[in-house]
Amino acid sequence: MEFSEIWTSLIWPLCRLTLFISLGLLMGQLIEALNWTKTVAAGVSPLLRLGRLSDIAGASFSLAFFSGVSANSMLADAYAQSRISRRELIMSNLFNSLPTYFLHLPSVFFILAPLIGTAAVIYLGLTVGSAMLRTVFILLFSRFFLPPPKERCVSCRLDEKEPVTFRSAITRTIQRFRKRIGRILSITVPIYIVFFLLNRWGAFIAVEEVMAQHLGWLSWLSPQAVGVVIFQMAAEFSAGAAAAGALLAAGSLNQKEVVLALLVGNILSSPMRALRHQFPYYAGIFKPTLAATLIFWNQGLRVLSLLVVGAVYSIAF
Repeated sequence: MEFSEIWTSLIWPLCRLTLFISLGLLMGQLIEALNWTKTVAAGVSPLLRLGRLSDIAGASFSLAFFSGVSANSMLADAYAQSRISRRELIMSNLFNSLPTYFLHLPSVFFILAPLIGTAAVIYLGLTVGSAMLRTVFILLFSRFFLPPPKERCVSCRLDEKEPVTFRSAITRTIQRFRKRIGRILSITVPIYIVFFLLNRWGAFIAVEEVMAQHLGWLSWLSPQAVGVVIFQMAAEFSAGAAAAGALLAAGSLNQKEVVLALLVGNILSSPMRALRHQFPYYAGIFKPTLAATLIFWNQGLRVLSLLVVGAVYSIAF
């Protein structure tokens, strides 16, 4: 393995991940140190009341539109300090799936639109609908299974006798950052390297190929559409989109078949990719067992919601 390959495939991505984790952690710590948590959460207060979620969940939800690392770091800190329960941590993390989706929506749109045209709008509309469906379900579930928050005001836990100046907030942020970043990187970096080696040795490709070889139950899709699904599983999302675009342009697939093929490929490929890409940094923010639990519930609920919107689209159109 040449150094240039190690640099582009391991060292540079790991440096970039470390940078984003550090910036996200600093942002979350600074917001808490400045006592801005309630202010940040104010915009989603009706949803918080509906789901019996605390201001921490609301602040994390708002931050997730800009940084998933900041949002998760805030939840991890609150859980470690027993300000939220394990159940509320899981609900809050699932609640963040909507802003996290919107964070990546523009890049997905600009990949799909040139390749499949108006089918991109339908596909993305269905995935947005599935994200909103998940949010509604999470709020209703938490409404019935979470107790009312003891206090709506996060600032109640702060020492209000001591005024929060910007300098004191910076000092507190740096102190907390130093405590957290070492632990996060000590877990994230080794796990990332292990997953890099597994990918290098073809472990994930082998699993995805085995899955792709057992798609007989997709006989309701045309062979061309199944080909798009296989491309999406064996390569990357953009490869499946490119294959779908070529078949759509040639008239081998219609718009509905393209949308359904991309949805099926999304459902089948995302759990493995979530484990490969999400787990290393999740395990650095949360404990590895908890990180695996959060990814399991996120992906399980995501698959169910995509199945629902896909079934409705297939039947209705």
